[in-house]
Amino acid sequence: MASILTNASALTALQSLNATNKQLEMTQSRISTGYRVGEAADNAAYWSIATTMRSDKNAMSTVQDALGLGASKIDTAYTAMNKAIDVVNDIKVKVVAATGASESDKAKIQTEITALQGQLKSYADSATFSGSNWLSVNATVAAGNPSAGVHNDAQIVSSFNRDSAGNVTLGTIKVNVQSIKLYDLAATTEVTKGLLEGRRLGTSGDRDNTATVAVAGTIAATDGYAISTLTVVAFTDAQIAQMLKVVDTALSEMQDAATVLGAAKKQVDQQKDFTTSLMDSIDRGVGQLVDADMNKESTRLQALQVQQQLGVQALSIANANSQQILSLFRN
Repeated sequence: MASILTNASALTALQSLNATNKQLEMTQSRISTGYRVGEAADNAAYWSIATTMRSDKNAMSTVQDALGLGASKIDTAYTAMNKAIDVVNDIKVKVVAATGASESDKAKIQTEITALQGQLKSYADSATFSGSNWLSVNATVAAGNPSAGVHNDAQIVSSFNRDSAGNVTLGTIKVNVQSIKLYDLAATTEVTKGLLEGRRLGTSGDRDNTATVAVAGTIAATDGYAISTLTVVAFTDAQIAQMLKVVDTALSEMQDAATVLGAAKKQVDQQKDFTTSLMDSIDRGVGQLVDADMNKESTRLQALQVQQQLGVQALSIANANSQQILSLFRN
């Protein structure tokens, strides 16, 4: 049926052209943005997943910064600890030299030991990075408890974790500052004091609360010596032998402390590498969900442009069909 009121062919051609234009607009948007899923309307599930993963990646970037800061703190403490070990080794040499020495020579040796003791305190006090010092500490401030006398573990944020239920947790790398500190301003017992200031029994070399200040020339079972206050002047060779035991034990503990710092340093470095790889993995995963395949979209664009031209041509022909009705009324 021919009608001047309704052109079914034109309506069909127009619908087809509108559908082609809509697809063409979508394809052009993907090409211009690079995203197949750019907003929730494109694919709500993929958009939600991608948005969450991007947020997690940003959090991991902050973790990466925290690891870098932590690595610097560890490296500062590690460097100072190694320097302190070298100085204590020098003190050990001086103590050995004091064995059998005359009092005048002991006085000269003591001058050198005192200078080395000052150097130890300087190293410990200088081992500060971003306000943190793990070698010269104040347990009262750190623990927030005047009676604690024990420094809290230092914590370095090392990971950002999200479980299957969506719960977020942070992983940390802990450094036991109590076991590596050289000085503690607030410690009140020999055991809780730092490695260099805690008084040690001459018989075992260990820090002990029963250790008392040794008296020159008189040996007692509880004689105690501290690296930070060690003096060889007027002490007997037997007492100097005890000092040597104390220095050697302190050296061993400092080496253990350096091992703790070295292990933490390696763990932080490994975690930094892992976090970088994980962030790259998230980028790839998000890309697979939302990125547009440019090869596919360029091919689709060309096809849709041809369809659009054909649609315009079809609509033009359909509109021309209405003009044919006029020929029925001529002549």
